[in-house]
Amino acid sequence: MWARGAAIRPVPAWAIVPREAFTRVESQLSTADETEDDDGENAQMHRDFARFEETQPALAAHASEVLGRPLDDTALALGYFLTLAVWLGFETTFKGRLGTVDESHLAATRTALAVEEELRASHAEEPLDLEDVVALEQPHALAFMNEHLEAALETTSVAEDREVDLDDVHIVYRMVVVVVLALSHAVQGPGQKSEELLA
Repeated sequence: MWARGAAIRPVPAWAIVPREAFTRVESQLSTADETEDDDGENAQMHRDFARFEETQPALAAHASEVLGRPLDDTALALGYFLTLAVWLGFETTFKGRLGTVDESHLAATRTALAVEEELRASHAEEPLDLEDVVALEQPHALAFMNEHLEAALETTSVAEDREVDLDDVHIVYRMVVVVVLALSHAVQGPGQKSEELLA
């Protein structure tokens, strides 16, 4: 049975972010939701995103390009939240061991994801779709993403009585998957030299 990715590089066991890291990040971001700046916006999330831009400029530029499009409000909010949450999960778990993803490695990750998607589409008889494949590599990250995706769709449907643009949600979800995979291969392993990162 074809299960693991054919185009996506396997994530080493020592680079998997544990569930408790996302639990801590979720609590941190929820607390940050309660603090606003002079413009009535989330001051802490602005600071976190600025730090993300400083430490991971290529990933931040990719995220900003996607989130700068005219997107459904729910998809946009979900995109910002998940991007920050995923990055913070990696940063807090692998502090001092997380390298910077450059343009070439970001491009390689996006290409691998696109190729994997094409391979899956051409083998419809296989039981796993692209998200399932990525979940095999970073199970807790994908579980966290899916929980918040489902909650956002349900909350919008009930509270705002409208349908969310699922195409927009797919666009931001796929962008966050790219961030997950790129960061996964930016983690320095035991005995690994800094220059070997992302090689």
